Amino acid sequence: MSNLSRRSVLRGTMSLAAGGSLARPYIANAAATTAAVWWAQGFAQEEDIAFQKLVADYEKASGNKIDYSIVPFAPLRQKIVSALTSGSVPDVIPSTPAEATVLFAWDDKLLDVTDVIETQKAEYTEAALLSAWCYNRVSKARSYYGVPLTTAALPNHIWRPLVEKAGLRLEDIPRTWDAYYDFFKDVQKRLRAKGDRHVYGLGLQLTTNGNDPNNTFNYFLIAYGGVGLVTKDGRLHLDDPQVRQAAIKAIAYPADAYQQGFVPPSAVNWNDADDNNAFHARQIVMDLDGTISTEVAIIKEKQDYDDIVTMGLPLSNDGKPVPTQVTNLFGMVPKGAKNPVVAKDFLKYLIQPKIVGNYLKEALGRWTPVMPGIIHGDPYWLDPQDPHIPVQARTVLGPSVPWFYVYNPAYGQVDAEHTWSAAEADVLLHGMAPEQAALKALDRIKAIFAKYPIAQG
Repeated sequence: MSNLSRRSVLRGTMSLAAGGSLARPYIANAAATTAAVWWAQGFAQEEDIAFQKLVADYEKASGNKIDYSIVPFAPLRQKIVSALTSGSVPDVIPSTPAEATVLFAWDDKLLDVTDVIETQKAEYTEAALLSAWCYNRVSKARSYYGVPLTTAALPNHIWRPLVEKAGLRLEDIPRTWDAYYDFFKDVQKRLRAKGDRHVYGLGLQLTTNGNDPNNTFNYFLIAYGGVGLVTKDGRLHLDDPQVRQAAIKAIAYPADAYQQGFVPPSAVNWNDADDNNAFHARQIVMDLDGTISTEVAIIKEKQDYDDIVTMGLPLSNDGKPVPTQVTNLFGMVPKGAKNPVVAKDFLKYLIQPKIVGNYLKEALGRWTPVMPGIIHGDPYWLDPQDPHIPVQARTVLGPSVPWFYVYNPAYGQVDAEHTWSAAEADVLLHGMAPEQAALKALDRIKAIFAKYPIAQG
């Protein structure tokens, strides 16, 4: 897959209006220098245009140049790994997949970006700072290796017309976890009885690639009481009976839904965009998927945009709030970057609240600001007239926890290997019982953690 030039994107080219005069509190005064930046392609063209405008504004304000490539996220992951392996790296890379920051920091492949974060440290959420605070096995210490740029939750996306066609109402949806998702099984049954033979109730990612299956499993794990699998000290708690039972249930529910025909057969081969595509095609009634990419991708189709309902997480089966495991995306400066000064300068510019807030708005709000002050200070993020953006914003401001790999990069390897997805595959494709699959996964996780010793203290 060829890269994009700095004046084009994969979906076509578009001229950019010159940016206005911007504040320059963090702009370098050195002679103009070029930095190479790789960026992930958006789900909507506006996201790419917003990044292009951001770059144009920075170039005008700083005098520096940004030579950027916008690449779809799946090939971008491969491209980043290849670059860090060979040592031929750009100056700025994004964290894709999400666990990339902790794994690259562990292997001493990133530059410390504490000086960048310090410029806005007071603005960040606790989860964002925790997620950027990574352990380096060479220095045997933690520091900041990623600059938090955005955050997002994992909301539920629902087609209201399909629920209503089934003779049900959104108000009928139960509030507790299993009952909530069971509701959509009933929607499918009713739709099938009306002749809709190709509609499935649940969009659950059961594949073994990308971020989405890891997201899905971890959310079910936490909902069933497994939030203590890895604690803040980086320790693994496999012998905790509650954790083990939660792991078994988190495998069993999606697997059972799939085997009973409530999840599309193709879900075992989906990539991160395929559930969105299935949802847009109304092949699934609901989808549990990160960010509001599902909605943003069709924002120009107003009727469809308004027909989708975005909902936060249901309560646990015992009626308690389930903390959202927030995803934070970072900008990183790899070791070997030719222009780290300009790279850091660009990131300092980007994370100014006004700059990053405007950028995310122009990108249609798919990602939420990682700074609460932006959300509370700009009515855009909590606009009651929008049916989607405020739902995610309130979710990330509510009870939240970072991903398990924040506490120990070993779990980043767990996610990279799709250990839990492999356990689902053992059940779905090889006939293994959920209990046996969970124990096999836990044994593998124990072996992975043994390779990631973290000095305590």
